[in-house]
Amino acid sequence: MKKTFTLTALMAVLACSGIQAQRYLNEVFDEVTVTTNVTYGVNATVLAYQLLGEAIPEDLKLDVYEPAGDTETNRPVVLYFHTGNFLPHPQNQSPGGLRADSAAVEICTRLARMGYVVASCDYRLGWNPIAPTQDERVFTLINAAYRGVQDCRTAIRFFRRSVAEENNPYGIDPDKVVVWGQGTGGYISFAAATINNYDDVVLPKFIRNVEVSPGVIVPVPMVLEEVNGDIYGTSVGINPNDGDTLCYVNHEDYSSDFNVAVNMGGACGDISWVGAEDPPMISFQTPTDPFAPYTTGTLIVPGVNLPVVEVSGSYDVQAQLNLFGNNDVFLLADNYAPGEPYTTAANANNNGFNGLYPLVRPAGQPADSAPWEWWAAANPNNANGLLTNPDMSAEKGRAFIDSIIGYAIPRVTCVLNLPGNACFVGVEETEEATLTVFPNPARENVTFRANAPIERIAIYDLAGKCVFFREGMKSSLWQMNEAMPARGMYTVEILTDRGRAVEKLIIE
Repeated sequence: MKKTFTLTALMAVLACSGIQAQRYLNEVFDEVTVTTNVTYGVNATVLAYQLLGEAIPEDLKLDVYEPAGDTETNRPVVLYFHTGNFLPHPQNQSPGGLRADSAAVEICTRLARMGYVVASCDYRLGWNPIAPTQDERVFTLINAAYRGVQDCRTAIRFFRRSVAEENNPYGIDPDKVVVWGQGTGGYISFAAATINNYDDVVLPKFIRNVEVSPGVIVPVPMVLEEVNGDIYGTSVGINPNDGDTLCYVNHEDYSSDFNVAVNMGGACGDISWVGAEDPPMISFQTPTDPFAPYTTGTLIVPGVNLPVVEVSGSYDVQAQLNLFGNNDVFLLADNYAPGEPYTTAANANNNGFNGLYPLVRPAGQPADSAPWEWWAAANPNNANGLLTNPDMSAEKGRAFIDSIIGYAIPRVTCVLNLPGNACFVGVEETEEATLTVFPNPARENVTFRANAPIERIAIYDLAGKCVFFREGMKSSLWQMNEAMPARGMYTVEILTDRGRAVEKLIIE
């Protein structure tokens, strides 16, 4: 079912060229169309296990936000995952937990008005936050998070399949994908970006002692690939004890990769998950968040305040990413003039970690864990929400969303290498700037020659991912002595005081 999100008609006089010049950085569309309840997969939910005694198939749903009247058919897609504690609302004791949450709708709508295709995704729920033992709470939560990662990757494959097999009904570019998570969705975006193989979840804190026979106790991983399915959700998982199917296969012939992750208030299950091969990540978090640690500490269940497991928050994740250089591409957006207030605010408190925006709360209000959220007073969990957001309002929430989008989007455009991206904003295209790349094709080394001192250089792969970035060379002839990227075709982009120049590079 489709519905119109605003009553204001899109201005017919808005020329296509004008949209292309601004889209992806600014809201250039007035109207958004939302297609609701799209099924992106089917998988096993444990939510009714206590009642039914088995996991049952569940349709996985999403809503698609698109800019109305848009003629572009090759648009980046953002997959948005809402908050909710991996439990249904209102049983989750939180005012949020639905695709219809105010903040989720606001962000998805704004992104669509910028020209993105946005999918607001549900994911499977179910764990036991009030289990009598911490071991049981950890076991049920890591399984819930694992299912969330599988569902995230299923949604990515759903869109790639729609391009290949259904004539691209949503008009997306399958090589430009963003995963954006809010609250619990932030845990999903972090985990989907960092869990690269099954061994990542076989850690001491995710292993429990199981009595396999009378008096015989053995350590067993809390997540078993043959039981839970693989980390992508592309293999069947069967519980050998009762034959229950815990994972169904969806769209297995397509890639689950994405380009950049955004986290709002979530944390990473373990800092060891973060590696040099991970995509760039952008994080927003209140340093005094009472539930998700900002550095590394124990996750607390909202509402019941029970400890669960040690996790790493935005500060430690971004520190690790910056150590590996994953976020170097964000340096290209620091000089984006319209985003300067947000960059300045972030850099004032992020210890130089690119991609980290600490939302520092005023004295006397340290527990404001999600200041971007708001809800109706009639919400059944209104009182719980006010404990950590006592002055919540639509005005306050939208003001924080201004900062979140103002900081995140320029950096997203750089990673995706979108037209008019923020990497080289303020520098006009000019024939005065020239670039020669040799040898080309290259094997062991490559040299770049410009007709003016090179200030910045970036190399992008065909998916638009920045695989190399360097600035401050101050020489018109520069040889790349670092390890060469993998074999393939790339785009080299330089900036000099004469302007910007682009050339192709082939590495054999």
